[in-house]
Amino acid sequence: MHIKNTSSITPCSSPTGEVIHEFMGQVAGGSHQHSLAQITLPPGKASAKHYHPVAEESYYILSGHGTLMLGDEIMTLASGDVVAIPANTIHEIRNNTTEDLIFLAVCVPAWTPDCSVYLD
Repeated sequence: MHIKNTSSITPCSSPTGEVIHEFMGQVAGGSHQHSLAQITLPPGKASAKHYHPVAEESYYILSGHGTLMLGDEIMTLASGDVVAIPANTIHEIRNNTTEDLIFLAVCVPAWTPDCSVYLD
């Protein structure tokens, strides 16, 4: 069995300011088919604009508010919202508020460092 707690995971930070706790996946262990990470996006930060050629990704917003650019669409996300991001769809999530945006990200197949194509 593969049980982890956020407090037992050393987070990594992206160049754009995301704080990532990867719970499961090919890199973190515990699953080969999907990955699960908790991402904290501090105020004023955004993910890099990117897409995944093969992986489908879902976000579940735990707390805070954010703006998601998904292809040509822009939407506001808040605590309790879930969004599916199809493979090959350019996306970027942004926090323009004064509080942290915290969400879960699930990728199928599991995320690996080489499965994201960054545009910026």
